[in-house]
Amino acid sequence: MTSQLINKLKSFTLLYVEDEVGIRNNIYEILECMFKDIYVAANGEEAFKLYEEKKPDLIITDIQMPKMTGIELIKKIRLRDSKTRVIITSAFTDLEYMLEATELHLVKYIVKPITEEKLSLALESFIKSFEGSSVFNIIPSWIYDESKSLVTGPKEEYLLTKKENIFFKLLLQKNRIITYVEIENILWDENQIMTQNALRLFIKNFRKKLPKDLLKNIQGTGYQLLN
Repeated sequence: MTSQLINKLKSFTLLYVEDEVGIRNNIYEILECMFKDIYVAANGEEAFKLYEEKKPDLIITDIQMPKMTGIELIKKIRLRDSKTRVIITSAFTDLEYMLEATELHLVKYIVKPITEEKLSLALESFIKSFEGSSVFNIIPSWIYDESKSLVTGPKEEYLLTKKENIFFKLLLQKNRIITYVEIENILWDENQIMTQNALRLFIKNFRKKLPKDLLKNIQGTGYQLLN
């Protein structure tokens, strides 16, 4: 894998789900230095609990597992979340499996054995999946158009500032808590200091342009969008 790809992956979190211990350990060794955080599960039920708790940016999951299959896991997640990226791994090349999996809006379907080359191609597809995405359904009747810096509700439209537009896209794409450190590093110029008053005013104005109670403050940590 290229250093450029690895540097890009370091901004994201991963949930890796695999019931076979040997495979799980081998792939974890490859991935552990690439992501900001990695969470590991041995079955679908364990994975869903981790998903709810950690809200990873990417899920890599096997299909055939005890308690809950990978397909069942992703279907359950898709009932509430269409944004988290998913890569499925499987020893099965059966067309029925593939067709069912493709309905779940996957980044990639990897046929085992998992090689570093296959994994690298899948992770490149994951990074590319963020390119060109500009329109998001926030909640029913609310749409965010990143290309126009516009939030549209049932009866109103709000034009976002440049800083608000960057922050909103980050919240949507990451699908997790955006920390105060990330906010300062990304939204404030390197020669500026993000004071508490400046952040408070920015968030106050930003909230006025969103559905009520969508943006949640995680005390002492940062901000997150409620699902």
